[in-house]
Amino acid sequence: MRTIAIVLGLAFAVLAIVYWVLPAGSLPSFLPGYEAGSSHVHLKHGGAAAVVAVLLFAFVWYQGRRP
Repeated sequence: MRTIAIVLGLAFAVLAIVYWVLPAGSLPSFLPGYEAGSSHVHLKHGGAAAVVAVLLFAFVWYQGRRP
């Protein structure tokens, strides 16, 4: 369970960086928020992905502290 949470946390952290760095027109077309030719950066999408990543890493940390 911890390994899955770590992998998902890393994936969401990478996704947050992608949303913060790339404009909407440069995102992969399978990601929500893709708009062809748009220069808009999706800060809220990136923030949501970052929050999910932090929650998953907190879950992993909490699981490691349990006896």
